[in-house]
Amino acid sequence: MTPIRVLAVASEIYPIVKTGGLADVAGALPAALREHDVATRTLVPGYPSVLNALASAETLLDWQEFYGGPVRVLGGSHDGLDLYALDAPHLFARPGNPYVGPDGHDWPDNGIRFAALARIAAEIGQGAIPSFVPEVVHAHDWQAGLVPAHLHYSNLPRPGTVMTVHNLAYQGQFSPDMLASFGLPDESYAVGGVEYYGTISFLKAGLQFADRITTVSPTYAQEIQSDEGGMGLGGLLRERSDVLSGILNGIDIAVWNPATDPDIAARFSAEQLVPRAANKAELQQRFGLDPAADALLLGVISRLSWQKGLDLLLDNVPTLLGEGIQLALLGSGDRDLQDRYQALADANPGRISVKIGYDEALAHLIQAGSDALAVPSRFEPCGLTQLCALRYGAVPVVADVGGLADTVLDVGEAAVTGGEATGVKFAPVTSEALAHALRKANLLFNDKVTWRRLQHGGMTSDVSWHNRAGQYAALYRELVATRR
Repeated sequence: MTPIRVLAVASEIYPIVKTGGLADVAGALPAALREHDVATRTLVPGYPSVLNALASAETLLDWQEFYGGPVRVLGGSHDGLDLYALDAPHLFARPGNPYVGPDGHDWPDNGIRFAALARIAAEIGQGAIPSFVPEVVHAHDWQAGLVPAHLHYSNLPRPGTVMTVHNLAYQGQFSPDMLASFGLPDESYAVGGVEYYGTISFLKAGLQFADRITTVSPTYAQEIQSDEGGMGLGGLLRERSDVLSGILNGIDIAVWNPATDPDIAARFSAEQLVPRAANKAELQQRFGLDPAADALLLGVISRLSWQKGLDLLLDNVPTLLGEGIQLALLGSGDRDLQDRYQALADANPGRISVKIGYDEALAHLIQAGSDALAVPSRFEPCGLTQLCALRYGAVPVVADVGGLADTVLDVGEAAVTGGEATGVKFAPVTSEALAHALRKANLLFNDKVTWRRLQHGGMTSDVSWHNRAGQYAALYRELVATRR
């Protein structure tokens, strides 16, 4: 098989910097692609954490003036990842969240920051680093959305381009006054260019100019072509449906492995489930929940937002209490939701417990110790928490949308298709439908034979990157073949 060279462009990458699932994908996909003869270098911003991880990196490119200051492109490796870092102190030498300042608002120069990242990616794509000239540039989410545009407007020979949408809700919109600052020509500000309802949209630019568009599940690929799911971009996506596909995300099954996980109280597997009970006991103790082995323990690991449907779960606190279900929630986000969850925890000690924030090790314990994991999202491009839940025997209770629909097989569906059930799905995405799903999950939990079958079905399903990476590799090869 002919090797393929790919430059990936992402604004975060696990394990160095992470705010969400994008980082997990950017960190895990390159390793999985190696099995398919795809060599990946990933370009990331030179945040402090990235530069620390690449302390012995080599300077490959150096400019005294680039988007407002001196920059270097560093090349090095970390934790098996081959990386390029855009070392631009005036843009990225900032502590904390990559996108948000200490005042809780987006950095005002985010447009310039990620336009610079995209421009460097275009330079590398056109051979600026002779030791690695990519055949494909793979841009992830709006922060990399200008990469295909920069390559298009360069009017020079270029590699093939792939744009992956991880969440269409985040589109990177900026004032049209910024066009020249972003390094784009006047003619690009047009309906057939980067213009989007009177703004410049980085994501729209990527969708307009990429040779291929992917998103992170087949169902989401269909949903975003609708007027409702397309969030203003449905028409463009319908026009480009011939180059749009949905490829499910996977998870790194070496990181997420209950048989070897160092962050849980007891290791276990699909064949040896008995030790899993120790994780439930540890989780109850860590969250201050009553030590009740016979109570369904519902876990939540989520951003607290309207998209994630966490207000619907709040509406169902009477259902949880009436059914004797415990809740352990880890997350942060909307301040009102945070406050309401904290108030409920304070009012229901031993039954409901909330930890505001994010803790990677604690997330592993929640997966290992929860009986079920709730993901009641109103829309969900793919979702990774339910994949981890499947791997760890926490039965997913999910909305029947996007990647949740593609990765969880409901008991009712299994009876029709003959497949092996792995969870509980509900539709429509309402408080009433979620209440029914919670009662159904509790009923199933009390049927130990059926529950073990659900756990086994999830734990033996393929949630790895292996087959998904193969689909990306095939896409790259098809794209390269059409450009030769």
